[in-house]
Amino acid sequence: MRTLTQHAKWLWLDPRGKWIGVALTVAALAMLPFVLEASVGRTWVRILDLALLYTMLAIGLNIVVGFAGLLDLGYIAFYAVGAYAYALLASPHFHLHLPWWILLPLGAMLAASFGVILGAPTLRLRGDYLAIVTLGFGEIIRILLNNLNAPVNITNGPQGVNLIDPIAIDGLSFARTNTLLGVQLPGTHLHYYLFLILAVLVIFICLRLEDSRIGRAWVAIREDEIAAQATGINTRNIKLLAFAMGATFGGLAGGLFASLQGFVSPESFALWESITVLCMVVLGGMGHVAGVVLGALVLATLPEMLRATAGPIQQHLLGRVVFDPESLRMLLFGLALILVMLLRPAGLWPSPMRRRELTSARAPGTV
Repeated sequence: MRTLTQHAKWLWLDPRGKWIGVALTVAALAMLPFVLEASVGRTWVRILDLALLYTMLAIGLNIVVGFAGLLDLGYIAFYAVGAYAYALLASPHFHLHLPWWILLPLGAMLAASFGVILGAPTLRLRGDYLAIVTLGFGEIIRILLNNLNAPVNITNGPQGVNLIDPIAIDGLSFARTNTLLGVQLPGTHLHYYLFLILAVLVIFICLRLEDSRIGRAWVAIREDEIAAQATGINTRNIKLLAFAMGATFGGLAGGLFASLQGFVSPESFALWESITVLCMVVLGGMGHVAGVVLGALVLATLPEMLRATAGPIQQHLLGRVVFDPESLRMLLFGLALILVMLLRPAGLWPSPMRRRELTSARAPGTV
């Protein structure tokens, strides 16, 4: 009889075992929304949809912060650019109603151009100075979206844009429940499958970038920009490329968010969202794609778990709800972040390089 460890090793080392492992993973991911709906309700499928969007955002920010070492506190601005590009061109606001397969790449490219616009004036900035500039950029975008309703109404101001066209593939609208091959597929499930495919594509692109010359150049700049420049790396172009690639994924996620919600407003792109995405990168493990994915999924679902359980636990233990579940949720969320950073300073799943750096720094006798 093989032990569980031996089975896992066989699945990893044997080529047939790898394909079996992939098939089991695909089957589990395909059944996940149905399992969630049957066990805890359809609301959690929607939370999973948002978690996949946050995963794309965190992977994009990881290129800037984790790979290139450029602290960006205004990353949510690219999310806003992609969302508003989709919303304005797929709604009655301008009466255009362009198809989603044009708007998603268009929003991603527009966000990439904004990434270059942000990166160009900040090439000589590092650390706190860069963080302040990027923070200001994010607030500028939010304020512009909030005020570009006069004298010409472009963004509809604080009222936002509604009645956004949903994604539809060959007559299969993601805004309603559809029957496919005898299976009832609600819109939340269809969004889940689309977001999952795009998230996997984004992860694949990021992994390929990490192993490329560009990825190694980003890491070289992160470790020592002067030394990287001395070795012949064009630090200006490489930095701009980092901002552009990160913004591209943010713009893509923004367009998907607009199609999912059917409504966007400036309040959805506040500074807190940028901080949340940055926490996902740091908590998961900066510079490690798998760790960033883990951090995004944990931080996107943990607050909702705390929201759902804070009230019932108080009712069971105290007989009544003493603390507001919303306030208690954020308190527990903050405590969880503090504990993880104290116990796992490199993140939940750090990169091997980062783990070695921390191990050598903590080793006795090191300088």
